[in-house]
Amino acid sequence: MFHLTFALPALYVLARFVWPLPWALGGKIALAVIVLVASQYHLWSRLSSGSVFSPEFPRALVLMFNWAFGAIVLLAVMQIALDVTALIARLFRGGGAIPDSARYTAATAAMLLSAFGVYQATRVPPLKDVEIAIPGLPSQFDGYKLLQLTDLHISRLFPKEWTQAVVERSNALGVDLIVVTGDLIDGSFGARRSDVEPLRELRARDGVWVIPGNHEYFFGYEEWMLQYASLGMQALANKHTVLTRDGGSLVLAGVTDLSAPRSSHPAPDLSAALDGAPSGTPIILLDHQPRNASQASARGVALQLSGHTHGGMIPGLDRLVARANNGFVSGPYQVGGMTLYVNNGTALWPGFALRLGRLSELTRITLRRASPQDGPPAHAPMSSERTLAPANAG
Repeated sequence: MFHLTFALPALYVLARFVWPLPWALGGKIALAVIVLVASQYHLWSRLSSGSVFSPEFPRALVLMFNWAFGAIVLLAVMQIALDVTALIARLFRGGGAIPDSARYTAATAAMLLSAFGVYQATRVPPLKDVEIAIPGLPSQFDGYKLLQLTDLHISRLFPKEWTQAVVERSNALGVDLIVVTGDLIDGSFGARRSDVEPLRELRARDGVWVIPGNHEYFFGYEEWMLQYASLGMQALANKHTVLTRDGGSLVLAGVTDLSAPRSSHPAPDLSAALDGAPSGTPIILLDHQPRNASQASARGVALQLSGHTHGGMIPGLDRLVARANNGFVSGPYQVGGMTLYVNNGTALWPGFALRLGRLSELTRITLRRASPQDGPPAHAPMSSERTLAPANAG
């Protein structure tokens, strides 16, 4: 069913774009074969590694597959638009045949948009600055800066060199804290060991903290969590820590992923994560998926940081992603008295690496103090994209 679903755009392209072309039969067949091969990218990924989430081809081939598959999906959408337009024209004016020039224009646009989308998806992300006000935040933490990384999906598409560049840009920010909210990898420990090694160099005054995402459970959860620890990242799997600064304190808690029970691992347990936390201390919660934000709000969490959605990747598609995540897909939301921030992701799944209008981000969050009588926490995103030089640049 998975592979059939991803084949549907290709089938529509074959029926409504390839077959009506004024080409010789041999040319149509050749193009049809190319479309069918590209549409089964996820099948070839499964055959290469045993998982649709970890294509183990050379990076250039992974890029090419993503471009071709993206072009097919975009062309299918454009062809549907052409068909609907032609149908309306036929109903109201007669005629309504689609000119060949319109088909060629649509195909060219789909290929160019897909190429741009793949570039947007695979670049080292720009910096995004966000300010979030928290009622009761100790004055010692006013101006506290943390960096959220999420959905790195380190893989053949996002290899060691990409990871190293992300680490250098992250360290150049000089933040107080780094949190990584899941889905760090796509692939087995043996396949990805060298690609994740640069994460060892991440540096922040109050450390680097990590929670699992759903993809950690696809590729050997225990082995990967041990590896993260060996790289200097401290795990918060249904646990918390207390950050202190000059007498002020802040609780940082984390939960496991909603998918954990499917592989016989502990489900997310906010009660366990907060057990023993000092009362009256603002809580920052790390939860890979945003859908349970209302539960966190009811427990008095001040700020929840999530990922998982990749920001929806493309306008239109983001609405479907939002529906699967209780309406949360990208950016800040007010959930009762809590602020939820859904990160677009540092990278994304290499099975559909396309971004149009939903950019990846290195997210630097500055905490600001707000008194409870001021009402619900305000959030004033100060979004800015910057290209940072690596830390060792001259």
